[in-house]
Amino acid sequence: MIRAQINRRFTSFELNVEFEVAAGVTVLYGPSGSGKTLTLDAIAGFTTPDSGRIMFDDRIVFDAGAHVNLPPRERSTGYVFQNYALFPHMTLRENLAFAAFRLPRLERHRRIAEILDRFRLSGLAARRPAELSGGQKQRASIARALLADPRVLLLDEPAQGLDVTLRAELFAVVGQVREQLDIPVLLVTHDLEDCFALASQVLIYEAGRIVHRGPPLDLLRNPGTVGVAALMGGFNVYEAEVIALDPSRQTSRLLLRGVEIDGPHLRGVFKGDRVVLCARPEELRLSAAPGTNRLRAQLSRVTERPQSVLIDFGDGLVVDVPRTEWGGGEGSWWVEIPPASLRQISRGNLQESNQ
Repeated sequence: MIRAQINRRFTSFELNVEFEVAAGVTVLYGPSGSGKTLTLDAIAGFTTPDSGRIMFDDRIVFDAGAHVNLPPRERSTGYVFQNYALFPHMTLRENLAFAAFRLPRLERHRRIAEILDRFRLSGLAARRPAELSGGQKQRASIARALLADPRVLLLDEPAQGLDVTLRAELFAVVGQVREQLDIPVLLVTHDLEDCFALASQVLIYEAGRIVHRGPPLDLLRNPGTVGVAALMGGFNVYEAEVIALDPSRQTSRLLLRGVEIDGPHLRGVFKGDRVVLCARPEELRLSAAPGTNRLRAQLSRVTERPQSVLIDFGDGLVVDVPRTEWGGGEGSWWVEIPPASLRQISRGNLQESNQ
């Protein structure tokens, strides 16, 4: 368990976050410069917060008020840096031995042989980092971090620069660590794919703050605000007027893009209010004919993807359809917005919601 309250101030930036994470993979997700790596550095002891407290289970590693600030070597953290940080003049075996220097000699040799085999690196033990591929360096870096039996594992952009095959391999390695070790793993990324492949919980960062948190699927279903929807990416965001409410049926009637449609149950609103709603592109449907909850739209752009086709109708209306369901075509279409696809994320207009 990690309990962290971290405040670190700079001239033009302030990190101010508080969170509690248990064993498993927690992803710190957000744009570059939002404070994710700085959070890892504070937990590892490479930067000192101006105020706050950091605990591993019941052990205090930093407490500004009590003047406790353990150095990195005493915190029992394993840190995998973006550039791997393997010593270039050492072989892979020597890099691992450096991390395990405190172990007795026989135990050290046993552990190194075991972890080389576990990460499929045995045949590479005599090579130096320059002779390893990116994926091999990544596995070696994680193996070295785990040799010292850390209480916390920190991974900073571990999939950066890896191709599709190596990313899948990395995900398998991190999944193995998650299943076999009962420790918290904090993983920094700005790639949504990493969140869904690895995370049990996601902390969404923006400008030094955690703006939303939860399991990946929950965040996908309910981003909460327009800002978080933008950070998560891929959401259709609409402003609509409430023209009728039916509490007994848990439904609403909305005026959206000039068309009356059926909507979901809405919280804390009245007839005549304006609301902001969102829906995922894959939840919308295409049709060649008018019907219930369908909007007329003019096709703007088609983007081919491996498993689906992204249909852009302009003005923030995007539909993601399976490749097998897309027969092509140009001109006007009807886009169906099922009531269940709409989630209320804020009241007021879009400009206010982004402030």
